[in-house]
Amino acid sequence: MINNSFEFSSDDDSDASPHDMEGNSSDLEGGTTNMNGLSLNSYSSGLQTQLQRDLDRQHLLSDRPRAGIYENVISEGIEGMEHQERYERLLRRAQVEDLTEVSGIGCLYQSGVDRLGRPVIVFCGKWFPAQNLDLEKALLYLIKLLDPIVKGDYVIAYFHTLTSTSNYPSLHWLREVYSVLPYKYKKNLKAFYIVHPTFWTKMMTWWFTTFMAPAIKAKVHSLPGVEHLYSAITKDQLEIPAYITEYDMATNGLHYFNPVPTAS
Repeated sequence: MINNSFEFSSDDDSDASPHDMEGNSSDLEGGTTNMNGLSLNSYSSGLQTQLQRDLDRQHLLSDRPRAGIYENVISEGIEGMEHQERYERLLRRAQVEDLTEVSGIGCLYQSGVDRLGRPVIVFCGKWFPAQNLDLEKALLYLIKLLDPIVKGDYVIAYFHTLTSTSNYPSLHWLREVYSVLPYKYKKNLKAFYIVHPTFWTKMMTWWFTTFMAPAIKAKVHSLPGVEHLYSAITKDQLEIPAYITEYDMATNGLHYFNPVPTAS
């Protein structure tokens, strides 16, 4: 079941950013394409089925009689309390369990701060073995790393460079993660950069920000290359694996983007 937690929709405190989502509608209308030479037909077919189910659910919710609104508010309040209790249990586990299985992979870590002094969280999609990893421990490591950070503003840089379908977690797991993360994670996230986006990431972004997280829609920015990040994050504060910069230079060239100097 999809957790329709739309209580965050009124809180749109995203940054005014020079980065915009690039070509999402045209890419989605164009159908399934290849990602780094890999066919996405089978994965996209399942995703499209889930999208249709979500659309049908939204129609049912919109047709629900207003007489049940009060009961729905109480139900969502109780559900929110249950999620908070579950998060606190997971946080306690994250602080005591051995999570070296996940931390040793190096796919998720903090890398300096952006130009406004906010912590930058880096996630490397290629290094996330979604099909061969204990996803419960992955969630625990995510909580352990982010819980002290999300008490204030922060940004995320997700590198989709050279990922394959084996790196994609299930939609069920993504919904589960989002539903258990408290409000501070959504509110204090100020920007979510997707570097080297593909059809899959744009489709997933559309689905996720439409049905799960409308409040962060304006905070998501798709960037075609690493250097586009430098207007928000200085180069010395961005620590990323060599394969990302090598791919970037092979694809975009050595000097393809000159960030606009910031006012001193």
